[in-house]
Amino acid sequence: MVDSISEASCVIDVGGVGYLVFCSTRTLATLPPAGGATLLIETQVREDAISLYGFSAAAERDWFRLLTTVQGVGAKVALGILSALSPDELIAAIARQDKGALTRAPGVGPKLAVRLATELRDKAAAMPGGGGGAVLAGIALPRGHVGDALSALTNLGYRRAEAEAALARVVDERGADADLDILIRGGLKALAK
Repeated sequence: MVDSISEASCVIDVGGVGYLVFCSTRTLATLPPAGGATLLIETQVREDAISLYGFSAAAERDWFRLLTTVQGVGAKVALGILSALSPDELIAAIARQDKGALTRAPGVGPKLAVRLATELRDKAAAMPGGGGGAVLAGIALPRGHVGDALSALTNLGYRRAEAEAALARVVDERGADADLDILIRGGLKALAK
C-alpha cells in the first residue's frame, strides 16, 4: 500500500513496515496517492546501504538494469533518464544517435550522452519499449511503404535500429506516404552519412 509519495521516491507500507522506494517521475505519476499499488522492485545492496528502486512496468525496470551497466550511470542518473525519456523514446534516441535527447535527463552531459548512444546502440533494438513495439516518427512498424523500406534496408545488411533511424529522417522530410523507392533511396543516403 502506498503510504506517501515525494519528489523522487515513495514509501510503501508492507504489513506495517515502511519501505523507501526510489522511482522515476513516470512511475510516481502512476501511483495512487494512497492505497494498493503494484511495483516491480530492483534491490541494490552496497556495503553502506540497501536501496530499493520501483517500476510500474517491466520495460522500465529492464532499461534501468541496462542503463546502470554503462560507466558513469548510477541508479540516480538511470532514474533521471527514465524520468525524461520513456522506453520507446530511449530506443528512438539511441537508434538516431540523438545526444540532445539524452542530455535532457538530469546528470547526463555531452560525454555521457555519447557513451550511452555508443554503448547501447546494438542493445537498444532488442530492449522492450513501453508501447508494445518500435515506434518510428509516430507510426507503428511495420506499416505500408515504411515497413517495406525497413525490410529492404535490413535485408541489405543494415541493423534494424540504424535503418529505423534513417527512415525516421526520411519520413520527417517526405512524409509517411512517400513512394517506396523514395523511402529506400533516402534511407540509403542517410545510412551512408
